[in-house]
Amino acid sequence: MFENLSKKISQSIHNIIGSGRLTDKNIKDTLNAIKISLLEGDVALSVVHGFINKVKEGIIGQNINKHLTPGQELIKIMHTSLVKIMGEGSHDLNLHTQIPSLILIVGPQGSGKTTTVGKLAKYLKNKKNKKILVISTDTYRPAGIQQLRALISSENISFFSDYNVGNKPIDIAKIAISASKSLSYDVLLIDTAGCLDTDYTLLSELSEIHNVINPVETLFVIDSMIGQVAIDSIHAFNKALPLTGIILTKLDGDSRGGVALSIKYLTGKPIKFIGTGEKIDELEPFNAYRIAGRILGMGDILSLIEDIENQVEWAKEKKYIDKNNTDFNLCDFLNYIKQIRNMGGINKIISKLPSNLGIKLNDVQSYTHNNTFAHIEAIINSMTIKERLNPDIIKGSRKKRIANGSGVHIQDVNKLLTKFNHIRITIQKINKNEAFRVIRTLKDKISSKFTIG
Repeated sequence: MFENLSKKISQSIHNIIGSGRLTDKNIKDTLNAIKISLLEGDVALSVVHGFINKVKEGIIGQNINKHLTPGQELIKIMHTSLVKIMGEGSHDLNLHTQIPSLILIVGPQGSGKTTTVGKLAKYLKNKKNKKILVISTDTYRPAGIQQLRALISSENISFFSDYNVGNKPIDIAKIAISASKSLSYDVLLIDTAGCLDTDYTLLSELSEIHNVINPVETLFVIDSMIGQVAIDSIHAFNKALPLTGIILTKLDGDSRGGVALSIKYLTGKPIKFIGTGEKIDELEPFNAYRIAGRILGMGDILSLIEDIENQVEWAKEKKYIDKNNTDFNLCDFLNYIKQIRNMGGINKIISKLPSNLGIKLNDVQSYTHNNTFAHIEAIINSMTIKERLNPDIIKGSRKKRIANGSGVHIQDVNKLLTKFNHIRITIQKINKNEAFRVIRTLKDKISSKFTIG
């Protein structure tokens, strides 16, 4: 996410980071380079000008913090300016003014709207502990209704389908609202038909639904890969029905990310969520402070800490471990592999680390494919508990049995054991809890160094 934009901005500020002081010339040169980087990243021209002006205001006439280098001082000012451009403060959903809270989801065709409804339902259920009911009013695309039903059924989320086929979308919404009240649901998520901003008939239908049900949130789902065209689409929809927020999808793709910087500044509508992948749990609340950190190469240690803490099994899965055995073994290794997969893989973890750590996605790409993880799990699962706890006993005949049991070659077993031994040597040199302490310390330093205000 924002990898290309972050790389270009990091290159733009490279020279000033090594400078002994800030001067008119190196500030001007750096801001010009940043301006070009933002424009190449598909940030709207007016937004770029607004950002550059805010940075200049932060530099001119300000006392430079003596504890920061010129590069750090400029990054701090840029971080504050980016946050202001993207929208400061909390962008939480309004879930307290009515029960059930009615949330209307709208957007153009192909934006990932239906999938996003499923993601939002899971987020509200798991993160906000809400009782959710989901309804689709898309009578034009039966396959979309089935897609949404299938998506949430695997998550044990209720899907309302107790209506007649011939019912109009507005009637379906009314019936679902009545049912959600009688069954004491906390939130009713209402999916709608995908609608182009030039389809005035469908826009009028959406406007009618909105006026009748009066939702607490009307969220517009838009594909970040279409770039600045998204701004025009937001304006068109907002004329038909008042939007309360934006959900930006496909930020994990090849998009340049500039639209994320432009939306709030150009439309006044806050981004409330961003889609970071195709899986149903790959939706996260938009946080301008953290996104600014990613763009500036500071990473997102805060959300990485949350990801780790959410994986409660990370520290608890010791089912087969001898309490007296403190050595890192294949049971530990298998457990960590599973948790890394649950967190989205090595690539996603590294993408949240500061760029100055020198860890690049390309360096680990060959080791992070899902098939690689699958082979590792298959090999370890073919071992006995004794072999997992004592990998040194795995010799010729054992290797052959393990290879046959996992459907791989003996060479693959040898490669796994070699990699494991390298990791074990490293793990033995550090306390595993110490690693978490280091990450937390890094988080605290980033938070204090780039405090807004």
